[in-house]
Amino acid sequence: MVELPKAYNPREVEDRIYQDWEKNGYFSARPDPAKKPYSIVIPPPNITGILHMGHALNNTIQDILIRFKRMRGFEAEWMPGTDHAGIATQNVVERRLAKEGVKRQELGREKFVEEVWKWREEYGSTIIRQLKKLGCSCDWPRTRFTMDEGLSGAVLEVFERLYKKGLIYKGSYIINWCPRCQTALSDEESQHRDVEGMLYYIKYPVKGSDEHVIIATTRPETMLGDVAVAVNPQDKRYKALKGKTLLLPILDRELKVIYDRLVDAKFGTGALKVTPAHDPVDFELGRKYALEEINVMNGDGTINASGGDYEGMDRFEAREAIIEDLKERGLFVKSEAHRHAVGHCYRCHTMVEPRLSPQWFVKMAPLAKPAIEAVKSGKIKFYPARWTKVYLDWMENIRDWCISRQIWWGHRIPVYYCKKCQGEKGIVVSRVKPEKCPSCGSAEMEQDPDVLDTWFSSWLWPFSTFGWPKETPELKYFYPTDSLVTAQEIIFFWVARMIMAGLEFMGDTPFKDVYIHGTVRDMTGTKMSKSLGNVIDPLDMIAKYGTDALRFSIISITAQGQDVYLSESKFELGRNFANKIWNASRFIMMNLKPEELSVDLCAFFKGMKLTLAERWILSRFYTTLGYVEECICKYKFNEAANAVYEFLWHEFCDWYIEISKSTIGEKSSQVILYKVLEKSLRMLHPFMPFITEEIWQKLPRPKDTAGESIMVQPWPHAQKEMISKDDEEDMGRVIALVASVRNMRAAWNIEPRAEIRAIINTHDPKDEKLFSGSSELIKRLARLLDLAIGRHAKPKSSAAAVIGRSDVYLPLEGLIDFEKEKARLGKELMRMEGEMKGLRSRLGDKNFTSKAPAEVIGKQRERAAELEIQIKKMKENMSEVAG
Repeated sequence: MVELPKAYNPREVEDRIYQDWEKNGYFSARPDPAKKPYSIVIPPPNITGILHMGHALNNTIQDILIRFKRMRGFEAEWMPGTDHAGIATQNVVERRLAKEGVKRQELGREKFVEEVWKWREEYGSTIIRQLKKLGCSCDWPRTRFTMDEGLSGAVLEVFERLYKKGLIYKGSYIINWCPRCQTALSDEESQHRDVEGMLYYIKYPVKGSDEHVIIATTRPETMLGDVAVAVNPQDKRYKALKGKTLLLPILDRELKVIYDRLVDAKFGTGALKVTPAHDPVDFELGRKYALEEINVMNGDGTINASGGDYEGMDRFEAREAIIEDLKERGLFVKSEAHRHAVGHCYRCHTMVEPRLSPQWFVKMAPLAKPAIEAVKSGKIKFYPARWTKVYLDWMENIRDWCISRQIWWGHRIPVYYCKKCQGEKGIVVSRVKPEKCPSCGSAEMEQDPDVLDTWFSSWLWPFSTFGWPKETPELKYFYPTDSLVTAQEIIFFWVARMIMAGLEFMGDTPFKDVYIHGTVRDMTGTKMSKSLGNVIDPLDMIAKYGTDALRFSIISITAQGQDVYLSESKFELGRNFANKIWNASRFIMMNLKPEELSVDLCAFFKGMKLTLAERWILSRFYTTLGYVEECICKYKFNEAANAVYEFLWHEFCDWYIEISKSTIGEKSSQVILYKVLEKSLRMLHPFMPFITEEIWQKLPRPKDTAGESIMVQPWPHAQKEMISKDDEEDMGRVIALVASVRNMRAAWNIEPRAEIRAIINTHDPKDEKLFSGSSELIKRLARLLDLAIGRHAKPKSSAAAVIGRSDVYLPLEGLIDFEKEKARLGKELMRMEGEMKGLRSRLGDKNFTSKAPAEVIGKQRERAAELEIQIKKMKENMSEVAG
């Protein structure tokens, strides 16, 4: 049998093991009628992406699920791939070219797209290599890309189908426009955040009089496109304006006054400037009253020719110039601070400009209806359940989706225009360029310059990756998929749209469960980001602590759906756990006799009289195994991880291995140590795949499994007949008794090696029988010279503890110097009371409790509660000394 090295070194193990897994094809899945399928599609990371802690959390969860299901006998498929990330990737390549002094416009569309493909070939697989470093067991030979030939074909198929069905249309509407990226954005891509702005009050003269109306606006630069002023018909202040005309300051354009209930009489002065080309509310008013739509901005956010003397100025530069001109003309009243929500580009964070623009849209309401029902009926379940309401609220108020983007990298819209025909008859939707116009026969056909929103390919991901629109064996077998693991910020971008697409094009939901995990934050509760400098690089943590340490740590501290508060020190938990498992395994393997081990556990123990400790560890293993299975199936990964940790670290390593040392040569101990270790490694494998593989490969095993991997071994079989709650409770009391004696030793500074006397005062015959039957074990573990069990009075000058229905006494006479101990305890009590005073002061400070993260406050409260118990115990100890 191979001996384990003294210390576990992840760097020497992980790459070698991963290469073996890949070489042997353990990650691959194929349609198999004899097996039940289980499939997950990866949320495709952008090709511009590098691994961050959000990826680490998301993909560790997926890998736990896929490894667990693989071991449970499912044909488990984890479909990998990457997203072309239109805007993000184009920005990256543009910045790269800019360093060389080249603009994309100078290259032209075709050559620029070639440059992007070159960049993708060079850098687009970085995130894939990093996911492999994380231990992800994806079916890598199937790796898809949202712009590969198959997925591009699916995109064209969907566009054509929806267009023919009347669900795709083109129209001029107010959209979110990013002046930096110079493209339209969907509502979901325009992320609103509060900004400290200003509200400007401006006089609009009444034509032919000295009167004026004061208008309040946050965007004076858009007044260049004003065509009317609107007031609420119920607002008595403006009844006299009926039939009058106002003049637009500076440009002197005549503005009509309209009366409409849409106007909020409480905002500003109650009079609203109407700019149909630059505001969604104004746009609706403009269509309602047939107002002119004057667009005053270019795509880059500068003022166009409609802006008169301000032409060429940046929008914010124009704002300042207009305010100065208004002041000179006596038309500026005042400005005041005004906090309001403003949309920002989700990619470059530039302030979005509402702008009238011709764009392509998808009608969403007809697609949303069955997707709403799928969730309401329970066919799709969200974990945690609270996200169900978030999803339904958005779906029931869904707006049409703007799918066109004014960039070059992406799926080009498959629409062609005849240069000679006008209107609808000159529009052709086709997957390939038509040779001629079907209406007039002209060969002068020009493709729409826009590309489709990146999400237009991503919403097809669960079925396009398996070959749709072809009816492939993989599509038939693996669709619908089972679980989707994702983050809350893309519920609308991606999750909801995938449900709609699945129902529309496959006639079935794309997955059964949606698990929404939390956001990774630093210890102050701030979301991790490069710009804030609070990022912890997962690759650095892997290099320092090992992949298993990173995986186990981040999972064990992440409660279902809750945000994760992370610091580097948190990864020590996983590192220490790995070392504990390694050391315990090394000890066991050094003492194993391989010839004793080839037995069936259940059959072997039938008829054998096992000790309480042996029955207990077997019961605890199978109880833990069942709980871990239940937690994984319910997406309670931290509870599963912590149950494994508790069993392996505390019950198996700290207690059973210690107990077994006196009988380690006996066959029952040999078999139990080996079997519990081997099965525990399999139970732990989905969480910590590398160390479990390394240890398992070196364990003695039956000949028919030699050379195989732990990852393709079956999940341990639940042997419920070996579970005994009575044995668990009995051994729990024995352990509590030993622990209490050890704690009293520590509290009274008694040498660990000193053999002392203890007395157990029992009040129940069952306890007396239990402790008497386990007295030798208790004496050995607690280092007792003598143990009296029965009905006993408490001796003078003795320490005491309560264990269930029994009392434990530790006579201290002759063991300690009472005066010296009294001084030590008094000093320690002062220190604890000082700490408690500080904690109470902090927790009573509203400034602290209102600003500190909930986790920090929670830990302070936990420490205060812990200290309170310790102080009480310390006072009790002091009274014992005094007595």
